Amino acid sequence: MRIRTTALVIAGVLAGAVLGFAAAAATYQKTGVVKEVAADSFTLDLGKEEWRFYTEGATPGKDAIKAGAKVTVTYKQVATKIEAKEAAKAPAKKK
Repeated sequence: MRIRTTALVIAGVLAGAVLGFAAAAATYQKTGVVKEVAADSFTLDLGKEEWRFYTEGATPGKDAIKAGAKVTVTYKQVATKIEAKEAAKAPAKKK
């Protein structure tokens, strides 16, 4: 009985660790000057290019963003939806 309970606990811990690792997306940073601020987004001028970042109500520091301020943005790239399409079939070879 103890072996079964111990095995179940270990399996649960391992499953939790795997799910936690899979859920943790890598984070990245961009530093630049804020060019434009909207209610739910802002544009960051990186010199050679501009990036638009969208914010949520719980995004820390979003209230301090002002045009002209130099900021560092920490963000994650996470897919929100994926649709698979069938690959195009190659034309049949002539003999």
